Amino acid sequence: MSSDNHTPTKDPPDHPSSSFNHHKQPLQPQPQQPLSRYESQKRRDWNTFIQYLKSQNPPLMMSQFDYTHVLSFLRYLDQFGKTKVHHQACVFFGQPDPPGPCTCPLKQAWGSLDALIGRLRAAYEEHGGGSPDTNPFANGSIRVHLREVRESQAKARGIPYRKKKRRKIKNDVAVVKKDVANSSTSKQSST
Repeated sequence: MSSDNHTPTKDPPDHPSSSFNHHKQPLQPQPQQPLSRYESQKRRDWNTFIQYLKSQNPPLMMSQFDYTHVLSFLRYLDQFGKTKVHHQACVFFGQPDPPGPCTCPLKQAWGSLDALIGRLRAAYEEHGGGSPDTNPFANGSIRVHLREVRESQAKARGIPYRKKKRRKIKNDVAVVKKDVANSSTSKQSST
């Protein structure tokens, strides 16, 4: 009988008494904690951006891109957008809830782009991109572009974007609540 005919044991291969497992096996990595939703999205966004760079003619490496490539990536993403942005010539321009369909393009919403840039800025630094000062995702031109997108989308929908104001003094809140309470009792007594 030749030694090539090996009779398998009844134990499964991963069982310690198996004849295949007498050699020391390398340690298997411990199961990692699942990534948070933010971390998963950041990884997905980074991989998408890297694929975009590789698809350029000629393909770009991470060390070769700058803010102009980031701007072109943002414009490229517009083709996958779901937000209707009316042209100034459109009859629905400036209407928050247009009554009918139009041929205006769908684009990426400003909030989505803003969040995307934040995740890519963090991913760039994590992947050894250098100091925050040289981060192309933090370039002033990117902020200007995002501001222009926000303003144009707000105008197209007829909803001006206003930054939320913070309350300065707690006493003002108490006075407002007090006045509201007084006005509600005065309304009840007048009826």
